[in-house]
Amino acid sequence: MKTQPTMTHRPHRTRPTRLAGFLLGLALAAFATHDAPAQSLRFPSDYAGEVGELLRQGHELEIDRRWGDALSHYEDAVRRHPNDRSLQLRFDHARLHYDLARRYGDRSYRDLLAALSLGEALDVYSEVLLKIQAHHVETPNWKAFVEHGTNAFEAALAEPAFLEYHAARLDSAAVDAFRRELRRVLGPRVIQSRSDARSAAALAATLAQSRLGIPPHAVVLEYACGASSCLDPYSAYLTPDQLRDVYSQIEGNFVGLGLELKADDGALLIVRVIPGSPAERSGIAARDRITHVDGRPTRDLSTDGAANLLQGPEGTTVDLTLRAPGSEPRQVRVRRARVEVPSVDDVRILQGGLGVGYLKITCFQKTTTADLEAALWSLHRSGMRSLIVDLRNNPGGLLLSAVEAADKFIDRGIIVSTRGRSAEEDFTYSAHDVGTWRMPLIVIIDQDSASAAEIFAGAIRDHRRGTIVGVRSYGKGSVQGIFPLAATRAGIRLTTSKFYSPSGHPYNRVGVEPDIEVRRVLRPVDGSVAPSDPQEDDPVLTAALQAAQQLGSPR
Repeated sequence: MKTQPTMTHRPHRTRPTRLAGFLLGLALAAFATHDAPAQSLRFPSDYAGEVGELLRQGHELEIDRRWGDALSHYEDAVRRHPNDRSLQLRFDHARLHYDLARRYGDRSYRDLLAALSLGEALDVYSEVLLKIQAHHVETPNWKAFVEHGTNAFEAALAEPAFLEYHAARLDSAAVDAFRRELRRVLGPRVIQSRSDARSAAALAATLAQSRLGIPPHAVVLEYACGASSCLDPYSAYLTPDQLRDVYSQIEGNFVGLGLELKADDGALLIVRVIPGSPAERSGIAARDRITHVDGRPTRDLSTDGAANLLQGPEGTTVDLTLRAPGSEPRQVRVRRARVEVPSVDDVRILQGGLGVGYLKITCFQKTTTADLEAALWSLHRSGMRSLIVDLRNNPGGLLLSAVEAADKFIDRGIIVSTRGRSAEEDFTYSAHDVGTWRMPLIVIIDQDSASAAEIFAGAIRDHRRGTIVGVRSYGKGSVQGIFPLAATRAGIRLTTSKFYSPSGHPYNRVGVEPDIEVRRVLRPVDGSVAPSDPQEDDPVLTAALQAAQQLGSPR
């Protein structure tokens, strides 16, 4: 079973957390390397410039075990210096630790660990490899999967979350000796099949049990996670709760508070409050900072740790200490409930006399087509003559939803094509003339417009259907499928194909270039457009409004 293709892209650096649970899909490369302690990082003399400074800054974050911040830092650094191997290696190192800490902070993963035997864990590993073999866009490299699994396990041996859970008190000399022995045993092995990889993982597990007392099934799961994350930036193992959250994102609803937030200076900054959510009903607003969760200061918590505290069953409550800018702290109790997430937001006429309509597509989910159609008819009844579609901070979502949204504005021709390793992943999606909206169109993008958002913007650009305003988009050009694992309630996200613009150009690391480039120096913290004076607060929206006026003016 596989869901419809999804391309949600949520870089840790920029993407806020929607607290159904921690959102998935970090845009992280995962070409794992031998995992050495953070303190062993060295700075050769030829790293005296910007790269050296980036490495030094990242090193400080690693020393403090601030893996989420380190990951954000290295992601940004790698985007600025994509060919620098040293930055990529530190990025890989940070991701191994960050992912492991997230898994062990996830109750569903710990429950899975408690229930599995060694044989069942090996079955999970085999199923992960089978899914990769059947669906991933690249031909599997069995030897590499084992090597990356070893890297993941070695990272676990240096991670307190792993050691504390398994009550392991390991001597550093014993760990070093084990690492050398494991590499010596596995290094020469010929691994040419799934069966060979399973045997190697079983050997590593039994060796770890005998030398270090680590439960063998926990070792095998690290091999499964390592194989999943080494494939490409978007493939990953999903715990049962993470799999559930992915489905919630696709459906556009979840149980939670209805907040999107990010870490900020020792607190949790609320970026957006979802309309109609428990948070909104409790008087919580964007730009508020959460300083305590149930009495625990957020400065002592990772973003994931705080997210775990904010999660809970429907109907339960959480006590928050909030501080608004320039105000005294206040206490708020919020009851968790089901939240419906609108994919189309802030629908309005910007200038009534000129009929410039505006709407923001926040993501592409199952409800987007219906939400967009309803918004368009509402604007039409209000006198819309031209339209601005804002895709800033849109991380993507469902491929078919992006195609259907673009189809509303394009009457004929290709919207996007996909190409995979197998012919069954090759598709061409085309527009249909019926139901096309033909008003002048402006599309706003930024560096965080990714994936499905790029499909929409790229189709509008290639068909010369509208004007693109903003800055170059993120540049994610691949499609992922979500595959449940039969052996457990967990799953795996795999890149199944790559997608191409109507003119046949790839999006990966290229993105969509705007027709009118406008960079925004300061942006409201909630990511919304300016409510009253766009020329003063939002130069990108101002440029889009000017373009819409020109397109809509009589000739």
